[in-house]
Amino acid sequence: MTKILACVDGSIYAQSVCDHAAWAAGKIGVPVEVIHAIGREETSSRPFDLSGSLEFGAREALLAELAELDAQKAKVATRRAHLVTEQAVARIQEAGISATSRIRRGDLAETIREAEADARLVVIGKRGEAADFATGHLGSNLERVIRSLSKPVLVAARAFQPLQRFMVAFDGGRSSPQIVERLVASPLLRDVPCELFMVGEPSGDAGERLHAAQNQLQGAGYDVTVATAKGDADEVITEQVKRDEIGLLVMGAYGHSRVRNLIVGSTTTRLIQSCAIPVLVIR
Repeated sequence: MTKILACVDGSIYAQSVCDHAAWAAGKIGVPVEVIHAIGREETSSRPFDLSGSLEFGAREALLAELAELDAQKAKVATRRAHLVTEQAVARIQEAGISATSRIRRGDLAETIREAEADARLVVIGKRGEAADFATGHLGSNLERVIRSLSKPVLVAARAFQPLQRFMVAFDGGRSSPQIVERLVASPLLRDVPCELFMVGEPSGDAGERLHAAQNQLQGAGYDVTVATAKGDADEVITEQVKRDEIGLLVMGAYGHSRVRNLIVGSTTTRLIQSCAIPVLVIR
C-alpha cells in the first residue's frame, strides 16, 4: 500500500507537517505514516577523554554514572518519541485520514530510506528542534533527506494554509519536463490553478520546453497561466511568489540556470529559505 511519510519531532513545525500530510493524503487517497527518529544526541552523553586525567577507581565510578545517565536519557527520549508520534497520529486522524507511526533510533534520513519504497511523498518541516531560527538556517535533516531520497519532498511552512494557487519554477533545462510529468501523474494539485514561471528568455529549446509543459499540464486538466521574467532566479521567483500570492512552490532539487549543485548553495536552498510558503521539491 502506498503512503505519505510525515517526519515529526518536537519542533513548532510538527503540527504543520501533520496538517500538510493530512491534506496531501486526502488528495491522493492514501494513509500517512508518522516517522520519528531518536537521534544519538538525545540518548548519549557528550564523550569525554578521561585517559590519564583520573585515577582508575575514580574513572570507573564516573563511567558508571555516565552509563546510568545515558540509560535514563534513553528512557526519556523513548517516552517523548511515543508522545510526539501519538499526538501526530491523533491530529492526522482528526482530519479523517488513516495514520500509523514508526519510531527508530538513528539518523532521520536513514529511517526514511527504510520506509520510502512504497511512499508517494515525504513531508518534513523547514526546520527542526536544533535549527537556528535567528539566522534562518534550514534544518540539517532537511538537506540530508532531500539528498538521499528519490521521492518528492514537501517542505512544510510554519502553518498550513488552504491552497489557492501554486507555482512551478520552470528553468527550461532538460530535467524540467520531469517535474511536469510528476504533476500530470498525480492528483495532488490538479484542482488548483497553476502558474508556470520561467526566469529567462522564452526562446530556443527552453521556450519550446515551456510551451510543451503548458500544453501537457492543460491536457491533464490543469488551469495554467505562463509568466516569464529576467534576473537572478531566486530573487525574481521570491518576488513573483509574493506578488501573485502563491501558496505553494514546486521546483526541482537541482538549481536553476548556471547552478547545478544539489541543495547546498543552490537556488533550491535559497528559495526554501526566503519563501514563507511550503515548497514541493521533485527529483
